[in-house]
Amino acid sequence: MREGLSGQGSNSANVRHFNERVILTALRKLGRASKGELARHANLTSNTAGVIVRELEAQKLVRVEGKRTGMRGQPATVLSLNPEGAYAIGIKVGRRSVDAILVDFCGNVIEQRRHERAFPLPDEAMILVHADIHALRERISASGAGRLAGLGVATPYNMGSWRRELDISSAAFEAWNRFDIAARLEDDTGLRVFHENDGTAAAVAELFNGRGRELDDFLYVFVGTAVGGGVILGGQYHRGVHGNAGDIGLMPVAPSRLASAPRPNGPYDILLTRASISSLIRHLRGSGVAVGSRGDLENAMAGEGALVSGWLEDCVDALVVPLLSAARVLDVDAIVLHGDLPGSVLQDLAGRLAVALDQAAPEARETPELRLGTVGRWAAAIGAAILPLHLSFYPNSEILLGQ
Repeated sequence: MREGLSGQGSNSANVRHFNERVILTALRKLGRASKGELARHANLTSNTAGVIVRELEAQKLVRVEGKRTGMRGQPATVLSLNPEGAYAIGIKVGRRSVDAILVDFCGNVIEQRRHERAFPLPDEAMILVHADIHALRERISASGAGRLAGLGVATPYNMGSWRRELDISSAAFEAWNRFDIAARLEDDTGLRVFHENDGTAAAVAELFNGRGRELDDFLYVFVGTAVGGGVILGGQYHRGVHGNAGDIGLMPVAPSRLASAPRPNGPYDILLTRASISSLIRHLRGSGVAVGSRGDLENAMAGEGALVSGWLEDCVDALVVPLLSAARVLDVDAIVLHGDLPGSVLQDLAGRLAVALDQAAPEARETPELRLGTVGRWAAAIGAAILPLHLSFYPNSEILLGQ
């Protein structure tokens, strides 16, 4: 019986290290498991799995939860990640907010902080981020300070682009497209920084803390200031060559039917022009509704039912072809949808979209199941925080890190 990757290297220490990471990755996704379940997952003998588990316990990365009773044979020892085994900070710098979050080794949120800002410039964003990092590091106990695995950062790639579609100023366009946020934070904090597209980071959060515990293959879609997402295949997230896998926001669509939408230069527009909170704000403002703050937007969504319904209709119409196209190419079990929207609006969007996807499905191909995500509007920041924990203890981390 071949165990782990023992056939790929002669160094037993490397093999043990790899197998430790296989078990940690399994526990991160499963939450809890017995030694036998971990042995089967890692393709190890029970004895080998037991030795590795004891080593991980000694490192304070794994702990015993108790005994599983009510089954045949001896009660099985149930294991889980030790929350105090490591910590990580996640930062999401978006077009309308700056989020910061501290999580433990299990991905549990210890503290979260949010600043509502309409497209902050890099200097302003860095002031907020540095203050948040300092405050979050203070929350880690003295005994756990040396267990900070790193800093995850989630941003929209090319954040200053698509000015016409997202109403971005020229100043912001120039400043963000010249700014390397990961390098800046690594220099300023001395921490190891893991930078990821915000859509992929949100998909990572859903993989480990949400629907990924029951689904191995899904397309994740998040409707925010723009629209983006991530790809989960075989229980792992996929970055793509340029880190943009799942970036459905740039898929071509027909022009919007809303009078408030900008006209494209050619016969096609891109999805983020129609399926995004930016397009909703533009539609409300174009109809005479003042939207300056998040509170204004939430009040408008609650009180302007006809306008919101018109946007939802256009949004769903734009989403159908990109989602069906991506689902057919990837051959996934489900599409997981979430967004920075009130629950009632998100439910309405999902209900309309499910009907439209069914109506557009071709013969002999079932429509992928549409499920609502469970992590919520903090998904990108949570995913950013999970990245240092996952990649620092992932069996083939050099692949995802591009090394």
